[in-house]
Amino acid sequence: MDINILLILIFFGFLAAFIDSVVGGGGLISIPALLATGMPPSIALGTNKLASSFGSFTSTLSFLRSKKVDLNIVGKLFPLSFFGSIIGALVATKMPPEYLKPIAIICLSLVLVYTLFKKDWGSISTYKKLDKKKSILLICAITFIGFYDGFLGGGTGSFLLFTLLIIGFDFLRAAGNAKFLNFASNLGALLLFMALGQVNYLYGLSMGAAMVAGSYAGSQFAIKYGVSYVRVLFICVTVILIGKNIVDYVQNYVLK
Repeated sequence: MDINILLILIFFGFLAAFIDSVVGGGGLISIPALLATGMPPSIALGTNKLASSFGSFTSTLSFLRSKKVDLNIVGKLFPLSFFGSIIGALVATKMPPEYLKPIAIICLSLVLVYTLFKKDWGSISTYKKLDKKKSILLICAITFIGFYDGFLGGGTGSFLLFTLLIIGFDFLRAAGNAKFLNFASNLGALLLFMALGQVNYLYGLSMGAAMVAGSYAGSQFAIKYGVSYVRVLFICVTVILIGKNIVDYVQNYVLK
């Protein structure tokens, strides 16, 4: 154990969780920090899932206490996100996750454009009980997003938030519900990485402790400042995610 590395991971863990607690995207900070320690990518991903599970659980509790989570809906969707991510992580051990990157870039771009042009979207909750057709589409979407989180991960929070906005939640309530489902997908992928021995527990638990603090601070900040803050953060993180995915794709496939 290097105490300097540990302190760096704690700092970046807090920062990643603060952002991730509301709109996702914390992996853009935490995964590079873990890779910088020299650990293999598969162990970095598994270790990140351990740490981020602590973070997503903490922010979920904060949103639950503030009554920003609709358990009647997300309670039923929890198993779909959980098992979807297990399958995604299992598939990722058999084939390169980069195959999904072009799809992720396109989908994130559409999410961004839609959010930018629909300026009043998500300002108030218009959610009503879903009909059978919309319920089936929601089930398919949450299962696929869970699979995506286990398989690739970057942008899961944005996709969950967007899906919940589509069915009528405001930004703050969508953020609370999204974190509940994100915890499910984190937990599912984590269990598979643990079974495969792809987790560094010392670094993961240390970063996880920092993420507990960061997630609590971030979720409380979002609850205090409301819908407008979450919307701006959502747009900023989505832009960064698109840029990061484009850079990765160009470096790994176009320039090689």
